Amino acid sequence: MQPKNQNRTEMLLAEPPSTCLSSTVYYMVCEAGFERKSSYALSSIICSTGEINWEFITEHVQYGEQDPTLDYIKSVRSLGPLCESIHLHLKSLTMEQFENQFVVWLQWTNCPEIFLEMFDTVRNPHDAAVALSLMKLTSSLERALGDVFLLIGKDCPFLLRDLLASQELFSIFGQPVMDVLKVFIGCPDGLNLRNILWHGFVSAKEIPVKYFSMLLFLTAGLGQLLNNYCLQTHSALVHRPYVSFTHLKELHIFPDLNKELLSLAEELVTKSSIVLKTMLPFWITAITSFQQARYADCVILLLPQLEGALRVLFTAVNKCPSRLMTAESSSLYTTFDEILAKQLNNEEMNQLPGVLGESGMEFLWDFLNHQEGPRVRDHLSHGEINLNHFPREIANSMLSFSITLHCRFSQDDLASIKEHEFLKLLMTCANNYCTRFHPIIQLKKQILNCIKSITSWPDFPMEPEEQEVSGSGRDTAPCILMISDILSQLQPYLSVNVTLLGDSLNNLLTEKLLTELCSKHIHTLFSPRIVLETIVVLRQISTHCHHVSCQVISVCETRYKQWINKSLRSRQRLTFLRMKRSIKFLSPVLQLVLILITLELGNIHMICRKNTFECQKYLKFLRLILQYIENLVTYTSPEKNKWDETIVLTHKSLIKIRTFLGRELMLVQLAETKNIVSPHQNSIGLT
Repeated sequence: MQPKNQNRTEMLLAEPPSTCLSSTVYYMVCEAGFERKSSYALSSIICSTGEINWEFITEHVQYGEQDPTLDYIKSVRSLGPLCESIHLHLKSLTMEQFENQFVVWLQWTNCPEIFLEMFDTVRNPHDAAVALSLMKLTSSLERALGDVFLLIGKDCPFLLRDLLASQELFSIFGQPVMDVLKVFIGCPDGLNLRNILWHGFVSAKEIPVKYFSMLLFLTAGLGQLLNNYCLQTHSALVHRPYVSFTHLKELHIFPDLNKELLSLAEELVTKSSIVLKTMLPFWITAITSFQQARYADCVILLLPQLEGALRVLFTAVNKCPSRLMTAESSSLYTTFDEILAKQLNNEEMNQLPGVLGESGMEFLWDFLNHQEGPRVRDHLSHGEINLNHFPREIANSMLSFSITLHCRFSQDDLASIKEHEFLKLLMTCANNYCTRFHPIIQLKKQILNCIKSITSWPDFPMEPEEQEVSGSGRDTAPCILMISDILSQLQPYLSVNVTLLGDSLNNLLTEKLLTELCSKHIHTLFSPRIVLETIVVLRQISTHCHHVSCQVISVCETRYKQWINKSLRSRQRLTFLRMKRSIKFLSPVLQLVLILITLELGNIHMICRKNTFECQKYLKFLRLILQYIENLVTYTSPEKNKWDETIVLTHKSLIKIRTFLGRELMLVQLAETKNIVSPHQNSIGLT
């Protein structure tokens, strides 16, 4: 679905600002630490033992006169000359000298080789090198501090500022040391280097290299303190495993970027209406990093700049230019969370979704927000990814999407470039993108995987003597009749005639039906809370259906082999025969449940037509089905083998399902009676 006026650029900033830092933040980052001119002897900073003199460093942190609250401005002024002295010292070292002196103290980060690579930035702080190194350092440091927290704590805080304020880190490193870190990272009142970099507010020339040198130095110093702590407490630091990206095929959205297209990308970036001139070095370096197969570096540089470019567009279409700047500590920055939201903080509609279009919004939500998506920015910025093994597929998709944005919002004199065959192919991919990680889509995948599992159940023919023995169990006929009755009630909403043949369903017909129902487009963007709550229950039902199916297959295969080998005891033989009889009706029951939840999924937005009481009543019904399937999981487990009990349980549950259907309270029935479009479908102004 294409957005309106996608190539209009007159809405964008006529006079872009020279900086995105507010006056207070600009002063703090670019000026405060340079006001005092002094230097310190190396012997004051590094002890004769080679350890960092933390006491000397912490003396430079300043506090309020009347209370122990950190005075961030005075602290930055005081620490500024110290940072300069440390920077000059590191700059004087060769790589070999740095490695000999510091690498042992960087082992605690679990990625000392990354820090060694960063050291080159101290001597060659060109283009975007300082920003890139600082982003890698802060994310790696945050991850390592989280590992230290878990030495004595549980549930590591997600936010860096909460981690730095934790009692656990105070007790290991000491509060003065943590106060030093707060001045540089993790607090909006301080330099806040991590946030202004990762959110794309600061330009390449605005980050003093001496602050990077200082944090590199402090990281080694933390390693020394941690080593002493571990020796005293006889403890050992354990590193959490890195997060691995899965579903890489699904994340490979665009064709592979080639040299020709990357060359076009550089020209598009320079002409883009949503890229501030001060940010160009980041974009060019990101493209260069991709060419050099440094995919983690590419995406680390790209994500803040993509956020910044979208912020330019966001502030223009919503007519709020002030939100392009960093906010003061008393208010929130405009980040991806606000940029991609349905409404502004004043509850007015966000105009950006209508400009980006549904496909663009779904791509961004998939890659950044959805819990089952890659959540690239979260994982990278919190140090959860092994930077040495970052997948090309994600870098290719993120860079390709960014290129399509620049193509749409660029100056008009690039018509010849926009007609390039490769670029047009990228645009087609972007315009046709559909969400892959929204919970609704995940439910569709679950349903189709589940029906494939059910249709693969082994079919064991019963011999006459087996039928005679198994006939002494519970009668399945009432369940079969009930399934047939429910299917007849659902038939008006089905495109094919699904009926029981004997005591079973046509597996291929059911699979074809579910595939057809799941192919129906469902709007996912900005799904209301009640829709998402309902999807959670439907997914739980589907998950447990699949669990039952997998158990049945496993138990059948195991017991059948034992039956053939005549290794079953007398009681086990009877249990096996009851199982064979029970699974004859379990298959159509599970297929019926899948048909039911798929019909409801196709009409999921109709739940918004119900009032609160009706919604709760409906969810209660779904939870009854969930409880039934959960009980089936227990009864069909190899440990329980309660096959006769499944018949009684199923009959009671089918009665409740038939009763609810008879009252016409299902969403598919509501949709049929209303015969109207859900109000959610056009709620974001897309055309």
